[in-house]
Amino acid sequence: MAQYNQVTPEIIEQLKLAAPDHVFTGADINEDYMRDEMPIYGKKMPDVLIQPLTTEEISAVMKICNENLIPVTPRGAGTGLVGASVAMLGGVMIDTQKMNQILEYDLDNMIVRVQPGVLLNDLAEDCTRQGLLYPPDPGEKFACLGGNVSTNAGGMRAVKYGATRDYVRAMKVVLPTGEVVDFGAQVSKTSTGYSLLNLMIGSEGTLGIITELTLKIIPAPKVVVSLVVPFLDLETAIATVPKIKNAQLDPQALEFMEREIVLSSERFIGKSTFPKEMDGQEVGAYLLITFDGKTEDEVMAKVEECCELVLSAGAIDVLVADSPTKIRDAWAARSGFLEAIEAETKLLDECDVVVPITKIAEFLNFANAYGKECGLEIKSFGHAGDGNLHIYQCSNDLEEEEFKKRVDKYFNVLYKQATAIGGLVSGEHGIGRGKIKYLRECIGETSVNLMYGIKKVFDPNLILNPGKVCYPLE
Repeated sequence: MAQYNQVTPEIIEQLKLAAPDHVFTGADINEDYMRDEMPIYGKKMPDVLIQPLTTEEISAVMKICNENLIPVTPRGAGTGLVGASVAMLGGVMIDTQKMNQILEYDLDNMIVRVQPGVLLNDLAEDCTRQGLLYPPDPGEKFACLGGNVSTNAGGMRAVKYGATRDYVRAMKVVLPTGEVVDFGAQVSKTSTGYSLLNLMIGSEGTLGIITELTLKIIPAPKVVVSLVVPFLDLETAIATVPKIKNAQLDPQALEFMEREIVLSSERFIGKSTFPKEMDGQEVGAYLLITFDGKTEDEVMAKVEECCELVLSAGAIDVLVADSPTKIRDAWAARSGFLEAIEAETKLLDECDVVVPITKIAEFLNFANAYGKECGLEIKSFGHAGDGNLHIYQCSNDLEEEEFKKRVDKYFNVLYKQATAIGGLVSGEHGIGRGKIKYLRECIGETSVNLMYGIKKVFDPNLILNPGKVCYPLE
């Protein structure tokens, strides 16, 4: 491991000159900064918190930290789930939340320029007011866009529109040395050398600090309709997914959920919107499908074809949500899944695995059965259209150390099974601190060493977000 130095009073004074009035220490740092949304991956307060307003301030701070070998942790809203924004070595934390301006729309080129601290929800609403759409739609709407790009967040609309990576045209970045560089361009395609832009996307704050983003936007669809499709069991529901895709129906979103997670979410939001019994049969699983398009005729033709397809594939019925209120109600339970689990669970961890869509049911059955064997309660949901599964391990009875021991046993087997059927460790939440070991086992030593080599080129002194992705501290 690289050798780091402690933050001294002299260094703090240098930092205060670099970012005047934006430097905090000791009791002035809120305790929320010691953790992200998954505290099981560690808690640690930074020695210094800096909330810069400009690229120049971040550049000056990084130069000081690089020269003095001080570890630096970048952070946005702290909504991550793998410990990527936790300052496990203390040092300096750079919080970009106050860099939160939507700077400029260029409607001729259909792009928007933003600072990294802009919330996904704020950009989405601002686009909607102008008849536009920023397609990436992760479940956490109050995450920062810089964080979304740093994890290549996916979300519900990824099945049609792609993940965050597909909407990043350019970015301004401060390297660990303090140098300021621009990656990408406004153009829609390029074959100009190695794609440094794409190296930054998904790098989880280990290669540089994003200070500005240029993002692709599109015209908002004029018609949106959602379907709630109940099934007797998960296997039948998931077996329907390839049929929907092969029929070229091109859904905007295609989600699956099991009965228990829906019940948890509806208890949390205090409203029941999903049927639990139909025609005397207990519903075991659901698909939630959304279609969008330019005209009502276009969308309703897809809806009618989809209804016929899912009913012939074993759906109990189809409920159509064709108004803004009905659509909002249909998605309310889905949007509250994580909060619902957190509200009812003392200890939890998550497997954000991605597998081929034809293997979803097989893998979930394996995950549920092995979870019982490990003495863990399993709750799952996810993106049926792209195979990204969110499998939560829950306990209200175990002590934390015993829980961690069982989850590690569970993950060791689960990720090996995912790799064996053609999957990967993470679909959108990233590796952070919590999944380094499983990444190495999944992709192998050569690939991890290549990542580490890239890390050292960007960050020769290994000061930026140490202990994350490909550079473990242990």
